Amino acid sequence: MLLEVGITFAVYMGVRLYEKYTKKPPKSRRVKPVKKSQIAKKIVDTSETAKQYEYYLKISTISMGLSAIRQFIFPPLGLLSLGLYIHTFIPFMKKVEKSLFKERQVNVDVLFFLGDILTLAINQYLAAAFEVWLFHAARNTALKTKSQSEKMLINVFEQQPRQVWVLEDNVEIEIPIEKVKVNDILVVNTGEVIPVDGLITDGLATIDQQALTGESQPAEKEVGDRVFASTIVITGRIYVKVEQSGQKTTIAKIGHLLTHSAHFKSNIQLKGEKWANQITLPMFLMSGIVLPTLGPTSTVVLIRSHIGNRIRYLAPLGTLNHLALASHKGILIKDGRALESLHQIDTILFDKTGTLTHEQPQVGKIIVGDRFEKNEILTYAAAAERKFTHPIAKAILQKADECHLTLPNIEDSKYQMGYGVTVHLENQTIKVGSSRFMTKEGITIPETIKKAQELSHAEGHSLVLVAVNHQVGGAIEIQPQVRPEVKNIISGLRQRGIKHIAIVSGDHKQPTQSMAKELGMDSYFYDILPENKALIVEQLQKEGKSVCFVGDGINDAIAMKKANVSISLRGASLIATDMANVVLMDGNLSHLCDLFDISTDLDANLQKSLILTLAPGVINLSGVFLHFSILTSLIVNASFVIVGMINANNPLKEIKKIERETRSHHKTNLPVKHGEL
Repeated sequence: MLLEVGITFAVYMGVRLYEKYTKKPPKSRRVKPVKKSQIAKKIVDTSETAKQYEYYLKISTISMGLSAIRQFIFPPLGLLSLGLYIHTFIPFMKKVEKSLFKERQVNVDVLFFLGDILTLAINQYLAAAFEVWLFHAARNTALKTKSQSEKMLINVFEQQPRQVWVLEDNVEIEIPIEKVKVNDILVVNTGEVIPVDGLITDGLATIDQQALTGESQPAEKEVGDRVFASTIVITGRIYVKVEQSGQKTTIAKIGHLLTHSAHFKSNIQLKGEKWANQITLPMFLMSGIVLPTLGPTSTVVLIRSHIGNRIRYLAPLGTLNHLALASHKGILIKDGRALESLHQIDTILFDKTGTLTHEQPQVGKIIVGDRFEKNEILTYAAAAERKFTHPIAKAILQKADECHLTLPNIEDSKYQMGYGVTVHLENQTIKVGSSRFMTKEGITIPETIKKAQELSHAEGHSLVLVAVNHQVGGAIEIQPQVRPEVKNIISGLRQRGIKHIAIVSGDHKQPTQSMAKELGMDSYFYDILPENKALIVEQLQKEGKSVCFVGDGINDAIAMKKANVSISLRGASLIATDMANVVLMDGNLSHLCDLFDISTDLDANLQKSLILTLAPGVINLSGVFLHFSILTSLIVNASFVIVGMINANNPLKEIKKIERETRSHHKTNLPVKHGEL
């Protein structure tokens, strides 16, 4: 009845006037700096809104029941059912008011409001109450699932302890996490969460880093190793010198990046929203034609054929769940557009050093002259390189350690950048370095060493020469150490439709060509300076290729900006300065194929969401001429929304599986406590 429509408007106007004149002016207050926990809370804490949504959902459920009784069994319930209906209808009316008077636009909410009023006017009380119930059910479900997905995406914030133990004058004192300062020494025991980024100064521990890097296996950490906030000590006890705390920790920076990604809108969502906006006005015009010709019921069914806000619920939820899945696999998506477009990539350009190979090379053959043994040459080289931390020095020292060699103490050393090092030990002068270094020092290189060097270079390797008292006694072959997972990853990428895979390197032709051939690459680029790698990306793009660059997120910044998608293996520690769209947090290529699979699944999921958004509209549009009831059109819409929500939440199955495996892994790695029954 029109009387009930009039009562609805009158009550709403009364409520709005009451709110206007009883609203207290906001008190001015000093704005405090936002802490990390508050930023996390802003993302995941929706408890107040959730309570409000749940309240209206419960009341609208009661309203729907009373409206059904009123319409079919006991009409005298009219006043009570109308009161509850208006109470639950007010939040939607506020949305419509905002659209018309603040945003000054006629959108889908205004169109649906027209449908609601028509439904009430023709005494379809159950359908009217059901329309309002669907509004509250949709936003309540969307909020809960979105909140759940955001928590999964940013669950690292939940891992921070409130109190920590700090060592002061050899006494352990418990203090709030907020009072921790740089250079404090924190004590972390078995089962506790590490609250800061820092260096281990004492102790040994097995640490679960899965929340940060996605690594399923715990890492052994000892004195001098770096640890990160939100990782867990499974066994052991360590003293950690604080380097970063609070918002400056790696995990907090990741949280900020994930917050940005969580609010990304996919192209499919933007397309759906554009369609929704474009058809709203034509729908109004069509409603004006249908109302006098086919009647109010057909008009409401026509209005309900609009795609509405379904794409606004389904697309973000599907995207968010796939971002959360990537996060659980140790893949940080810094830009959501990268995940959406990865499935379109047909070309991958790998930076050679540090990407296909480990940063640290390995020792190959050891070539010796007549007067020396292999272990003797290795001992001299390792002793000379002992104090250095560059990759070649580390490789030589690692080989010496594997051979259980005892290194003599050197008396003094002199390092010449780009050439080599000179040391003195036991009245001997040892020189370790390149052939250029030996020539510069006036040392003759034997023919056997020259031939070995030519063979080594032909295979893409290099030699470090060792001279004792101005005579070359031998040489150590240094080989690039190809990551063990690379060949399987290349094969997996081929299976996923990547047509062109190439290497770009600053190395000379021979080592680059050798590796490209070994790994089955389609092409290779050599002698390329870091600043010129972007030109290679542009060249491939001009050939019509969609390029993904995989490399160093800092030194390859220009190339990464030019690429359609960029992926870095720098890992967690340099996340803030890494320029890549995507960071593989464990620092290796093992999850590269997973990343492409997630992108493909996301595209399929979004395409399905779009179909599920459009399908009920087509059915209801047909229903205008098939004389659908209003209730039937609403049930059609609700059914497709439910299917759409199930589709958008598909990634949650795999996320929960990963979480179960993680919990199981934690249990199997907990230390045994003796004396328990």
